[in-house]
Amino acid sequence: MESGHSLDVPIVQEENICLPLVISAVSKYWGVDLPLAEAKEIAKRYPGVKGTILIEGVELAERHGLASTILNSSMKELRRFIDMGIPPIVILPGIKDVVQHASLVVGYDETEKTVFHYIPEPDKIGAIPEETFDKQWQEDDRLMLLLAPPDIMADAKIANDNKTRSNRLCFDAEKLRLQGKTNEAVSLLKNALEVNHSNSTASCLYAGILNDMNLQDAVQYYKKSIDLNQRCYLAYRGLGNYYLKAKDYANAEKYYTDAIEINPYRFVPIYKNRGIARLEQGKTAQGKGDLEKYLEQMPDAQDKIAISQAIAELH
Repeated sequence: MESGHSLDVPIVQEENICLPLVISAVSKYWGVDLPLAEAKEIAKRYPGVKGTILIEGVELAERHGLASTILNSSMKELRRFIDMGIPPIVILPGIKDVVQHASLVVGYDETEKTVFHYIPEPDKIGAIPEETFDKQWQEDDRLMLLLAPPDIMADAKIANDNKTRSNRLCFDAEKLRLQGKTNEAVSLLKNALEVNHSNSTASCLYAGILNDMNLQDAVQYYKKSIDLNQRCYLAYRGLGNYYLKAKDYANAEKYYTDAIEINPYRFVPIYKNRGIARLEQGKTAQGKGDLEKYLEQMPDAQDKIAISQAIAELH
């Protein structure tokens, strides 16, 4: 690895739903130890929520003196921030039944064309080919979170413009949605779209809430999200879910297939859903294949017995 393209981020292994590992690691990198006890107290607002809530960690870091910004970035900018000594947090696709996750980028190699991810173990980094990384990153609109002391953030010369304000509103809205405050979340997402009409993430999140309410307007917002970002996996998957509930199985299959073509490993339960859509259309062999793929990629699925039984009954 060429000199100057790698950042030494401290190893952190303890995390909490409201203090994700990546936030804790970046804060420690800047010499700020975030109190886990405070995060545990905040976590009581999220009973039963799976995964981590990135924005709660960001707010905790802000209360302890760090500044933040959320932007839609690029490979060129990512390299620039690393060369400035700022480790960027990026939003990437999840695996199995995790739909997305935050990853900390700690370096890059220009010669090998690779990007290095933080792994909380001594002398370990995760190397990903740059092209693969960028394709995956694009699925979530190349979202990047920067966390740094205010003076360093000022040196980075990032415009606090409508795009960054709109992105922050999206994260705030998602926090409210997880707290069950749907109306407040809707209000923030409408605001996010007013501030930046071209925010694919805001459109997709808004569509998701409308979809949960079984409202047809979800379709136009998912499609708007796709118009703005052709690789928006979550919008294609959302349309699949909408049409599956509406018993429009042909459209459900179509949009699930579009999502799978973008990333066949991102969210394994999509195969089960497409399998159902196919079986409802009498496509027995294809539907069975999808159910088998679901169990193959998620051997520890909670509904493994029921799905295995369904597969056995298909001829």
